[in-house]
Formats: sequence, C-alpha cells, structure tokens
Amino acid sequence: MSHERTVEIEGHIIDSGTMQRCFGAVMDLGGSFDVERFDVGKHEDEESYCRMTVSADDAETLRAILHELHQNGAVLESPTDVDLVAAPADRVVPPDFYSTTNHPTEVLYDGEWTEVERIEMDCALVVEPDGGPNGEPRAHTKVLNAVEEGDLIATDQSGIRVRPPERPRSGGGAFGFMQGGVSAERPSESTIREVAAELRAVKRSGGTVMVVAGPAVIHSGAGDALADLVAAGYVDALSAGNGFATHDLERSLYGTSLGMDVETLEHPRKGHKHHIWTISEIIRAGGIEPAVEEGIVTEGVMYECVERDVDVVLAGSIRDDGPLPDTITDAVEAQNAIREQAHEADIVIMLATLLHSVAVGNCLPSTTKTVCVDINPATVTQLLDRGSAQAVGMVTDIGTFVPTLAEFVLEDGDDIDAGNGGDIEAGNGGDIEAGNGGDEA
Repeated sequence: MSHERTVEIEGHIIDSGTMQRCFGAVMDLGGSFDVERFDVGKHEDEESYCRMTVSADDAETLRAILHELHQNGAVLESPTDVDLVAAPADRVVPPDFYSTTNHPTEVLYDGEWTEVERIEMDCALVVEPDGGPNGEPRAHTKVLNAVEEGDLIATDQSGIRVRPPERPRSGGGAFGFMQGGVSAERPSESTIREVAAELRAVKRSGGTVMVVAGPAVIHSGAGDALADLVAAGYVDALSAGNGFATHDLERSLYGTSLGMDVETLEHPRKGHKHHIWTISEIIRAGGIEPAVEEGIVTEGVMYECVERDVDVVLAGSIRDDGPLPDTITDAVEAQNAIREQAHEADIVIMLATLLHSVAVGNCLPSTTKTVCVDINPATVTQLLDRGSAQAVGMVTDIGTFVPTLAEFVLEDGDDIDAGNGGDIEAGNGGDIEAGNGGDEA
C-alpha cells in the first residue's frame, strides 16, 4: 500500500537549485513524485510555483522524504496549525519535538503565519500565544537547556515552513549565493578586496561586524593589523578564547607571543614564562579594563577593544592557563554570551580558530554573511558546510590575510561613521611573515 502527501514549493526555486534538490531527495530516499502543477516565473521578479504528490512504500520512508523537502522550503498542501505540546519539566522537550534549521522560519498559529525570532539551528521552537508586544502570538527559539516547564513546544513539522535563502536577483560579488567552494588557488587579493569593500558597506549602513579570532592571529604577527581595524571602528564584537587574549596582552607587556618575538622570531630567555606572568599581572590589576586604565597594557587588540568599548566574549576551555579574570569559565554562560553576539552580527570574520568558529557558526542564521580564513582546508570546509548562503572561505596564512584586509579597508582614509563613533582613519598594513593557523593553548 502506497503512502503519499502533496506538498507545495514556491519562490525563485529554479535558479536557486531548490527544485533539483527536492527531486533528488525524493529519489535518493526511495520515493517517487508526480508534479501536478508547475508555474515557471519568466521574469527576474517573478516567482515559480510547484505542487507535487510524493509517494513511498511505507510511512517511515515518506516521513523521511517530507523531512528533507521541508528543509528545502516545501510545505504540506493546506497546512494546519502548528502542533504544540507543553514541556513536561525544565530542560525537557516532548518526544518528536521540532528541531530548527538555521534558515528563516515561520509557524502557522491560529490561522496566521508568524515569523520565528532569533532563528538558529538545533533548537526547540517555542510559541507564546499572546507573547507579542500587542498580545499577538510570538514564536522564538530556545536551546534545550533553556526550556522551561510549560513552554509550548512545536512538534513534528506540521504548520512550520522554512525559507532557505535564494539566489539574489543581482550579483553577489565575493558573497555570491552558496559559494561554498574552498580553494587555495583563487586570486586571494581580489577576494580580500571584496571582503574589505563589504566591511566598509556594512559599517556605512550602521551594521555590526563580529570577529572570531584564534591565537595564531597574534603568533603570526597579524595582531597589529587587527588592532588597527578595531581602533578604526570596524570591529563591533570580538569572540575569542583565553589564549588569544593572553598572547595579545603578553605582546603588549613583553613584546612576545607564547615566548617568541613575532618580529625577529627569537625566543628571549625565560620567554616561555611570559604568558603566565602576563596572566598574573592582569589578575593583580583586576582584569583587562583596569590594566588598560592603569597603563599596564598600552597597545594591542584587547587594548583597542577597551578603548573603543567593543563587546568582547572570552570563552574558556579546560586547557586554559590562569585563566584571565575576563574569561567566562562556565560553558553554558559562555555559549549564551556568544549567542547574543552572533544574533546581532551582520557579517562575521572567522580567523584561524576551528573551535570558536564552530561555536559561533552554530548560532548564526543562514542569512548572515560569513568569512572563514584558515591555513587548514578542513577548518574552512567545516564552517562553510554548516549552510550559510553567503559565505567566503579562504585557505591562506592568517598572517598575510589580516594585514592585507586592513590595508584595503583603511587605504583610502575616508571619514566614515563606523558605528562606535569617530572617523575611520588610515591604518598601517603590509606584508608580515607567514604564521600558522588553528587553535593553541
């Protein structure tokens, strides 16, 4: 006995590849489809529409097919209101709860479609019947550990529609739709120039730039260029770990990073102790901001972040030395702090850190522009595979990328309101000795 359901798909579904993915999903999972209606948009601003019946030999296979189609924006014909079940206890979700994607999502409640706020992947979807500012329904995501007893949780996928980003009607430059490819052979300078232009455009429009940085930025000598970008107002939020901040502060106090002089590559006597001495000095001062105010720290990325009042989240790990007083050692607290930064970001620049980049990437909507740079291709591939529709991946040395980016961003010296106040000033940039990539203690 065949099991079947009818679904509808609409939008720019041809040139965005949606129809191809939907047809492929049905066949790959062992089902079949019958297209009942297909209206093709013939002009740039016209959308297409498809209604098709999907069949499978058993209910479980059909359920799996419908799940895949749902992820690509398909909606059951004549959808019913979202199925809501109250959470039985704090941090406990109902069986078969709906696990969100990172795409824009809507729920059907009381006959009306409602946009889901703060969308991110792998969350529960909560509906508050009168939670809006004027008593209207409100839908939003919650991570599992934030679910409270009585929360109305969406189950299955009935009454939920996902809207995967579509190919823009005009070109996207470096951020073209679903770029996805990772190559070390692309003309990197032209790509960096396009990223720089996007940073300038985001700041001109009052948007938010978030930087995710690993210790290799400091080890490679690129910290000065990143500090220039912060000082010029091109960084609104910084997400990093204890190691990044420690070695940046060490550079200010001792001129070294992990005991190495990044200019001469020499290892001063007792240089291996510089990072722990740095931590002790910051602890003695009461934190990074007091250390800047007291003149203990006089330069570097963390110094400029204090001076510019940049939102900084330092998320700790089990391997941290010290750690610094500013480092958040509670994993859930750190995750929530990162989540707040990620939801405010219009563009995210990820620099030579797999762990922190993945943490931030998991919190981002698919519509957020993302740049991931690392010397390790696996890092870049993993971040781009998470589903961003507008992503740039570059396999290159971070010690070259950041100074080149800063040079292109700051080269014409126009006065621009960068969001944190003040004029954008030309900063330095140039070639810096190649450094490594990845995470370090």
